[in-house]
Amino acid sequence: MSSPLHQFQIETIAPFELGGLHLPFTNAALFAGLAALLASVFLVGGLRRGALVPGRWQAAAEVMYGFVASMVQENAGEKAKPFVPFMLTVFMLIFFGNLLGMIPGGFTFTGQVSATMTLAMVVFLLIVMVGFIKQGLGFFRIFLPSGIPWFLAPLMVVIETIVFLARPFTLALRLFMNMFAGHLMLKIFAGFVVSMGAALGVGGYFLGILPMAFIVALTGLELFVAALQAYIFAILSSVYLHDALSSGH
Repeated sequence: MSSPLHQFQIETIAPFELGGLHLPFTNAALFAGLAALLASVFLVGGLRRGALVPGRWQAAAEVMYGFVASMVQENAGEKAKPFVPFMLTVFMLIFFGNLLGMIPGGFTFTGQVSATMTLAMVVFLLIVMVGFIKQGLGFFRIFLPSGIPWFLAPLMVVIETIVFLARPFTLALRLFMNMFAGHLMLKIFAGFVVSMGAALGVGGYFLGILPMAFIVALTGLELFVAALQAYIFAILSSVYLHDALSSGH
């Protein structure tokens, strides 16, 4: 039996160097690319025809777009409409990346903190850029909530600055830890079933019915978590975007 952590090991598929830098094509890059490709095919293929009476594919794509658009507008306001495609891209990339990790032999690139941190930093930098473009120096008002007594202002500025800078880390770690922990539990309980069978023969497999049932239930839970974590990442990004678009805290 391989280690439960083996499923998170990054392996080189094709070595590549550029200017003395070692930039190999890995399984993480492969499945990240597959997630992006599947998301593109799903949305572009589904919305390409724009039929008056949509088929199943188009209806599913329209529901997904409408769901994300509604979420963004509810949490970031009407000014956030131009950013719906970006948030949809982030949501779909994470969603398909999480689902691909559920396939036997697949790789969960969202179970790598480097990948989730990259996604979080892209969102964070976009929000900072939008904040300064829309508000200029007024963007710094988010570090001092309105109505705070003057003697508490220095302390609140420090606290709000720490909270603001922690946003990409909390975004990245929340997604990473949920996908990492869930897949680790699946592998461990699957190992229980195989180990029982190997040690006790037919009787061991019979005793493995209970952990097998738990694996099935846990797999269903992991599918739910795969969608939930994509939603949480997108909705928190929308909330942070609201700070960049609004004129107050």
